[in-house]
Parts: sequence; C-alpha cells; structure tokens
Amino acid sequence: MNQDTGAITPAAVTNRAIAAAFERVADLLEIDQANPFRVRAYRNAARTVAEQAGEVAAMLARGEDPSGLPGIGADLARKIVEMVSTGGLAYLEELEARVPAGLTRLMAVPGLGPKRVGLLHRELGVETPEDLQAAAAEGRIRALKGFGPKLEAQMAASLEELQALARRRPIAAVEPLVEDLLARLRAAAGVERAEAAGSFRRRRETLGDLDLLAAAAQGDAAVDTFCRTPGVARVLARGSTRASVVLADGFQVDLRVVAPESWGAALHYFTGSKEHSVAVRKLAQGLDLKVNEYGVFAGQGRVAGATEEEIYAAVGLPWVPPELRENRGEIAAARQGSLPGLIALEDIRGDLHAHTVASDGRQDLAEMAAAAQARGYAYLAITEHSAGLAVANGLDARRLARHFAAIDRLNAGFRGFRLLKGVEVEIRENGDLELPEAILADMDLVIGSIHQKFNLAEERQTERLIRAMDNPRLTVLGHPTGRLLNRRKGYAVNLPRVIAAAAERGCALELNAHPDRLDLDDVHCRMAREMGVPIAISTDAHHAAHLDFMRFGIGQARRGWLTPADVLNTRSWEELAPRLRRR
Repeated sequence: MNQDTGAITPAAVTNRAIAAAFERVADLLEIDQANPFRVRAYRNAARTVAEQAGEVAAMLARGEDPSGLPGIGADLARKIVEMVSTGGLAYLEELEARVPAGLTRLMAVPGLGPKRVGLLHRELGVETPEDLQAAAAEGRIRALKGFGPKLEAQMAASLEELQALARRRPIAAVEPLVEDLLARLRAAAGVERAEAAGSFRRRRETLGDLDLLAAAAQGDAAVDTFCRTPGVARVLARGSTRASVVLADGFQVDLRVVAPESWGAALHYFTGSKEHSVAVRKLAQGLDLKVNEYGVFAGQGRVAGATEEEIYAAVGLPWVPPELRENRGEIAAARQGSLPGLIALEDIRGDLHAHTVASDGRQDLAEMAAAAQARGYAYLAITEHSAGLAVANGLDARRLARHFAAIDRLNAGFRGFRLLKGVEVEIRENGDLELPEAILADMDLVIGSIHQKFNLAEERQTERLIRAMDNPRLTVLGHPTGRLLNRRKGYAVNLPRVIAAAAERGCALELNAHPDRLDLDDVHCRMAREMGVPIAISTDAHHAAHLDFMRFGIGQARRGWLTPADVLNTRSWEELAPRLRRR
C-alpha cells in the first residue's frame, strides 16, 4: 500500500488507503481545473472513510452498503466496492494517465496547493520538483499572479528539506503494512513468531525502511510468503533465511529468519539502534564475550540468545526498553539501576485535547463522551478553537457559553466520568491570548496554540510563546513547534528557553499524539522531564476514532523517558484538578 500516492493492493485496502486514493483523486481533479463541487465531494468522502471506527472492507464483507455513510453517494459507494474487491480504482488510473505524475509531489511544498500547482504547470511547464527548483533558481515563478519573490524563495528552501524527507514514512502510515505482513508471516508454515524490529520497534516517528524478523527452524516458507506479498514491486535479494523487497511506492522492507534459539539475539541486533548495539558489544568485549545476531558467545560456546533478557543479563544489564535504545544514557542508567519506569497506554486516565462539531470536529459532545468512556477514561477535555481561527469555525464568547451549558447538561447524567470545559485559544502575534481572562477563568483548562504567523523570527516567536505562558490562565502550551511531519517544519523557536520558561511559570507542555504532529519530539520531552515540566499527552481528536492516536503519543513519550508521574493525564480527576490550576 502507498500511503503517499494512494496506490493500494487487495491485501491492504484499509480505510487509510481508500481515503488516500480519494484525496489523490481530488488533488488531480483540482490540478485539472475540475468542478469544485466534484473536488469537494471526494475530499468529504476521504474524510468520512478515514474517520470510521471500523474498517469499511469489513463492513462490505458483512453485506452492508457504503452509501449509508455520510456524504457517500451511489457513485462513490461503487468506487469503494471496486477498491475493496480489486485493490485498484480505474478512475484514479485514468486521472493519473492524464495528469503528469510529478505534479502531486509538488503539493508537499509549503504554499503550494492543487490550484497553484496547476498554474505552475500551465504557465511554466513545471511537472516535477526538479522543474520547480529550476524555475525558482531562474526567477520565473515570482512573475506569476499570487506568487512573488518571497514565496519563490520559500519554496526553493522547502524543496531541499522535502527531498531529504521524501524517503521516510510516518510511523502511522507504516503501521497497517506491518500488521498485514506480520499476519502473513505468522501464518506461514513453520514460523513460531514474527515481529517488527528496527526503527518501528523503537517507535521512531518516521521510518526510512522496515525490518521484520521471524523465528523458524527452516526459513524457506517465511521467505516465500514474504516475497509473494501483494504490493511487492521488486525483490532485491532472496535466500533461505533473508529477503529484501521494494514495494510499489519505493519503500524497502527486509526480512530475516533465525532459529528459535537465536530469537532474542536477533531481535536485539535488528532492533538497534546501531549506536546502542555498539555500546552493548563493547561491554561484552570487556567480559571476553562476543555478541552478534546469533547469540552471546564465550569462545566457541554459546551462553545466551533465546531472549533479549538473556542478552542484557550476559553483559550485566537489565532489559532495556526498545524506545530507549539510542545510546543517550540508557546504558549508564541501566548499570546504575536507574532506568525510568516508562509510561504505558494503560496509565492514561483521560484525554486533554479534543474537538467536536461545535468548531471543526466531526462528532458531537455525546458521541465523543461515549467514545472516551468506552476506552475507560475518567475525563475528556473538550477544547474547541477560539474565534480567531475562523477556518476552524472557532467559538466566540457567546457560543462558548452555550457550548459549556451543553457540557454541564451532559455531565449531570454521568457517573465516574466528566467532560472538561476548555478551549484551544489562539496565541496572538504579540503573545496575548485571544480570549479575555474573565472567560478563561471559568474553564477547567486552557490550551494556547499557534496556528498563524509561523514566519516570525526565532527570537520573536520564542518571546511570543513565553509571553503567552505569562498569563496564569494558560494551562497547556499546545503542539509547541507547530510542525507537521514530512509536510511542514515547525516555526523557528528556541525550545530550551520555552521549556525553561514553562518550568518557571508552572505551565504544562503538550505532546500532541496526532501522528501527523507528534509534537513535542522525544529529545524535548526528555528535556521537559529533566526540568520538571509536566506533559499532557493528548490526541487533538476531531473524531471519536482519533482518540486511538494516544498510542502514538505513548511511543513518543517512552522515547522521551517519560514516566506516569511526568504526565498530567495519568491522574484521576481529583488528583488532576488542582494541577490544572497554575501556581
């Protein structure tokens, strides 16, 4: 499956794949100057499918009609059926044959949407990122209506960054592929177990490739199953215990099959990181031991290898969680017995950032509350956008009052659960919060975020955030860098200064768990922990299904050495309430 381009296979027709295909259709139609209503229909359909809690393919298998989904008419329903049953979409293939393939790649450049891409193509003949780079270097873009020298320069700079990122995939995009491949491997003859290793197991936010590991006495069946997986475009290498393939979208996947008695050694070796593995091998060398993917050896004798715990014990260490294996002090902490007790998904008691149809969400208060209760949560903070973000249907004071009254009515009927009254307030360019203190004072929590004016100089942007935190009503600084993975770099900001300021003011920072953000990153999560700044791991949910994004935030938090004590929303409401009031 190709999450970036919408190319799919029958084996992996997930909601994400269908939505990606519909988004690609919409992009191609818009580049081709199609009817705007037609473009909007595909975008709405993509959103509807992506936000379904269950897989649409499973719904079809039960005999249900997709035309019953919101915004899905008969024509779109037929296209969904076509994709699920064949793994392809003829209409998309028709559009791709008509529109130059490189044009959709251009839309990853900040400032370029389908309309501008179409204009560049028609006026300057631009078809690829290389064409765009040449046009920018020659100064031809600035003359076009709606562009100018500043945007031209920004696009040229962004192109270089995007080309470096193009080979990496967000972990959320790779996760369905991992599930599909592991299910196939585990069903192959003779395979005792199979797991993902490498960056995926370490829960890195993006992946350059994927490493899979299987345990079997004989590797032929596993290798054959792997190489015959639908969606494999090319087999790079194939042997009795290993194989490397390239998928249709250019993403490489490697498989290694080992004997069961070497499982732990191989899992440790292929999980990495390289730097962590080197550090472990150095410890082994000091004990006259040798560590490799087959086990731990003393001379010619094998002394460990069946489990990872055996590997670490052989060099005098406790087991180190995969997320910490980056050679950032985990070896020393393990030797001292001071590895942190990392946070786990089951530690989370609620979500502190969610939206409903009152602003730009897709479901109402009751539906979001029911979804949170189904996950065993004690609370869910409803934090609609404030009025300054008009594109998100932000709420002014009057609408907020009506909204909070609706929350009060629902809360009156709950037992052991509550909706928290909050807001995601815009931080103005000067650092002021958009809403007056009298309104903010009535809320359970206030998230302050930047959604506009990303282009301020680092000093000004840093002062903007620090001044926002000067307001004692601000509880949490939302997605602190504003980045979108593989799409937009964060704004220029001195994060160490911001974190230090948060510590001084008693303000929490958000780890936004949406897989497109994962903001804060792991390094700054750890910095916040060391400075005593509490973290709120929140999903920024705009649909009930988005509450499941919490797992991505947990992976990032574990990479940042966070424990349950470091995270606000591991606490019961009674414990949390006083912590939401700034000291």
